[in-house]
Amino acid sequence: MEAHIVKVIKAIYITHDVKCFTVEKPAGFDFISGQATEVSINLPLWKNQLRPFTFTCLKEQDYLEFMIKIYRDHEGVTNMLGRTNAGAELILHDVFGAIQYKGPGVFIAGGAGITPFISIFRDLYQKNKIENNILIYSNKTSEDVIMQDELQEILKDNFIKLFTRENVLGFRGLRIDRSYLIDHISDFGQHFYVCGPTEFVKNISKDLVELGASTDIIVIEM
Repeated sequence: MEAHIVKVIKAIYITHDVKCFTVEKPAGFDFISGQATEVSINLPLWKNQLRPFTFTCLKEQDYLEFMIKIYRDHEGVTNMLGRTNAGAELILHDVFGAIQYKGPGVFIAGGAGITPFISIFRDLYQKNKIENNILIYSNKTSEDVIMQDELQEILKDNFIKLFTRENVLGFRGLRIDRSYLIDHISDFGQHFYVCGPTEFVKNISKDLVELGASTDIIVIEM
């Protein structure tokens, strides 16, 4: 697929370290909810530094959207994106991604691993097909939750928030581990969607298989 140079329409922080970019959508550009593209910044020192980011918009919309975690502790691409605003140009490359919706199930996300699920949830909600989908979303603290209000509106009681470094009244200070899965999931024959840091995905996938989930119903992205 050819590379597309697109202009940033809007760039705003939606949490203390996650920035939402709205960019132009090239004619004929297509993707499936859950997929990503390689993105670079259209500046001489940065245009060959590609990083994968997930589309969070609906495919029917006339713009593209990305929610990107900004790492300020080293001079990398996301640090530069943290300083990139409306009017700047990005370069979009190939569309790819293993996460696609295969049917109702349990979505398990860690941190910025929620991003492939946002477009999927928005699509299902728009089509009135969100029922019987559950999101278990783990973050360090409540300040790290991406799109909390919208996810709550879409999923209602099927939105479960876990915090690993915070005990807030009304929320669970827990990790998603084997014992948590045993206590909170009764059907290991349903679809599972897992996305987050590499170790998070590996450990949860391993636990799910050991608890009876077959590998062909576990959809993962690291």
